[in-house]
Amino acid sequence: MNKFILKRIMGLIFLLFGITVVTFIVIHIAPGKPTDLEAQFNPKVSMEARERISHLYGLDKPLAIQYIEWLKRVVRLDFGISFMDSRPVMQKILERIPITLTIELISIVLILLIGIPIGVISAVKEGSFYDKFMTVFVFIGFAAPTFWLSLILMDFIGVRWGLLPISGIKSLEFEKFGFLEKAIDISKHLVLPVLVSAFGGLAGISRYMRSSMLNVLKQDYIRTARAKGLTEKEVLYKHALKNALLPVVTILGLSVPGLIGGSVIFESIFSIPGMGRLFYESVMARDYPVIMGVLVIGAILTLLGNLLADISYAAVDPRIKLE
Repeated sequence: MNKFILKRIMGLIFLLFGITVVTFIVIHIAPGKPTDLEAQFNPKVSMEARERISHLYGLDKPLAIQYIEWLKRVVRLDFGISFMDSRPVMQKILERIPITLTIELISIVLILLIGIPIGVISAVKEGSFYDKFMTVFVFIGFAAPTFWLSLILMDFIGVRWGLLPISGIKSLEFEKFGFLEKAIDISKHLVLPVLVSAFGGLAGISRYMRSSMLNVLKQDYIRTARAKGLTEKEVLYKHALKNALLPVVTILGLSVPGLIGGSVIFESIFSIPGMGRLFYESVMARDYPVIMGVLVIGAILTLLGNLLADISYAAVDPRIKLE
């Protein structure tokens, strides 16, 4: 098992290297340059001044040289300096990443706590009104765009009903609050973003869990367990559920990129100062160092999610331990 994990880690390192190469090339050949905001939209800036700005940013060097220099810095955990405000990229990311990770972790917990029971009950009650209702519900979850759902929740829950705040992660008078009031205030601000982040994943996990559970319940060993006189609860939760979780673990690991990618949309809509909003602002400004920094961190989190999914197989399938 340790050898398998070591091989997977080595493979992920080479994969991460490939991701950085492709990403670096794509963002540099995309239309627009970092100098556009400072030079192109200002008619008073001469061509010589534009060239000096490009030289200052190191954009006048061949693309391969730029990548090698960037890679040397990244090995030292230095993503460079932001073109927008001349701040270290790592500092900007470290300021934003806790918020994004908090939202994503809470979303994953909600997806597991709610999605798995929904899928199990739907499988046990196959064809019932509950099963049909949940089928319609999850199809809506698959179809609903993140931006549309965010705007609907903001309109009804935030604007019309005034139940929850719709912008930022804290109120204007946050500094005057006590510890408990601060915790409650942040929690209220995170409710809508977490719901939006978890909704699509909840629909997916519940469907996969239902399908996997139905497949397991039709196996011979389940009929044998029932023939031996075991209670339905023992059959479902001791024998069927653990085996049904294996494909769900895979899907959960693969859903990490979707959660991180979705943060770009709802963080921008809810004005949450997280990695998603930082990425959006950096793309609009063509801030290459920040874009690369956010993408590399996102790629690492995604690859770690897949690695954890592989390792989790051992927890739900003893056969993999033996291998």
